[in-house]
Amino acid sequence: MIEPANSTQLEEILALTRACAAKMIKAGIFQWNEHYPSQTAFQQDIDRDELYVSTQSGKILGTIVISDLKDEVYKPVTWLTPADAKSIYIHRLAVHPDVQGKGIAQQLMDFTEDYARKNGYVSVRLDTFSQNPRNNRFYQKRGYEKLEEIFFPKQSKYPFYCYELVL
Repeated sequence: MIEPANSTQLEEILALTRACAAKMIKAGIFQWNEHYPSQTAFQQDIDRDELYVSTQSGKILGTIVISDLKDEVYKPVTWLTPADAKSIYIHRLAVHPDVQGKGIAQQLMDFTEDYARKNGYVSVRLDTFSQNPRNNRFYQKRGYEKLEEIFFPKQSKYPFYCYELVL
């Protein structure tokens, strides 16, 4: 089941993302670190009703942020749709390492894309780490077009690729 997250789930969400970070670091992918994702970011996501969780038997298996707020870092990006188009932005998609490869990320993306279509959005936009080949393949297989690079210096010296799916 995919549902909005609440503050009582914050510790479990942080534990999930820490497990994801540890798995990526072990694989040589330095995408997340002690600065990101943060408890403050997740609390803000919850306060804005933008954080969703995938649960089964009361356990959180995955998370995703679905936002219509365009971050400053995206301003110089040349998107496929007009810069001021009504678009959804995805952040912090994570699936617990114990259940990765079981279709949970696909379900979270299906949920997001359906939400966007039902609410009149013209596209779904996101970024993912350039050094994470699995994530890049995941979005490309879903039909997302790779666009420009952006940088998050507190996270990595490597770029993040922007992607967009026109609905």
